[in-house]
Amino acid sequence: MKKLMKNKLLFGLVCVFIVVAIAAAGCMIYMNSLDKAFDSSKPDTINITIESGSTTDDIGRLLEEKGIIESATAFKYFSKFKSYDSKYQAGNYALSPAMKLSEIADIIMSGKTNNMTVTIPEGYTIYQMADKLADEGLVDKEKFKSLLVNGKFDYDFLKGAQKGKNHLEGYLFPETYTIEYNADEKTIIETMLDQFGGIFNDEFKKQADKLGYSINDIIVIASVIERECQVDEERGKVASVIYNRLKEEMPLQMCSTVQYVLGKQKETLTNADTEISSPYNTYINAGLPPGPICCPGLASIKAALYPEDTDYLYFVVSDKLDGTQKFSSDYNQFLKDKDAYYKALEGQE
Repeated sequence: MKKLMKNKLLFGLVCVFIVVAIAAAGCMIYMNSLDKAFDSSKPDTINITIESGSTTDDIGRLLEEKGIIESATAFKYFSKFKSYDSKYQAGNYALSPAMKLSEIADIIMSGKTNNMTVTIPEGYTIYQMADKLADEGLVDKEKFKSLLVNGKFDYDFLKGAQKGKNHLEGYLFPETYTIEYNADEKTIIETMLDQFGGIFNDEFKKQADKLGYSINDIIVIASVIERECQVDEERGKVASVIYNRLKEEMPLQMCSTVQYVLGKQKETLTNADTEISSPYNTYINAGLPPGPICCPGLASIKAALYPEDTDYLYFVVSDKLDGTQKFSSDYNQFLKDKDAYYKALEGQE
């Protein structure tokens, strides 16, 4: 009897062992199935910042929101199974949807934060920059925007800049920046202003004086060139049109200045648009607008400083696809070029 009971007990223990083994194997297989890339076709890294005190749930939600992992729940279970809970460290990390969960976990556990790289395109306004930097996790948007309006920055080239909320417009230089983790909003703005100061060197200052324009005037002109021109080879010609119209005391009539007032890009302005009351509206105001309409890149700044020598007074887009333009000194020719462009547009519809 005792032997029978012993055998039954042994059999029961073997069954339990088998069930546990099968369950463990199944769990292992399931966890291994979770350890995969969300999207191996997207190898580009995404910068994320994990705040101090973040839980595994917090981190999982952040990774899912940023499109780095497919499921925050899967990340949570994977972390618990691997005993990674409480091992994740705060910091800034460059992660990719092409990484497996185990790779992502290893990076976040390492605590080896990375400097962040961000590219600010030419032609962005300072408020578009605020949006991009916030999207990249580099700044608090409201803090950044507050500094744009109220921040105190001691740079000689800003002494002639416009006052008010657009004081820094045109002077945050568009560039690819490597920014240290935990750099605050003021440091980032100063980094961009420092870059502008290095670009706009003594040679550029002397050339501006030679042309008879202030630094702010040059950056205003460069900003219009940036928004009006898509082809580098034509920037000098667009600059010549601006200077020729200023010399002739003609309104600049640049669509980009009205678009700045509107706060959006429109392929075609209406008559009502061109009649908007604003000092930036160069359809109804002679001379230059009070400040830049974007932050221009080096090519546009050079074009503003070294315009081509032409007698052009007009230009219009000739090819929507490549952005090339037709230039003319005769108004009737301009009307013909304009009419040809709109007819071409109608043909594409």
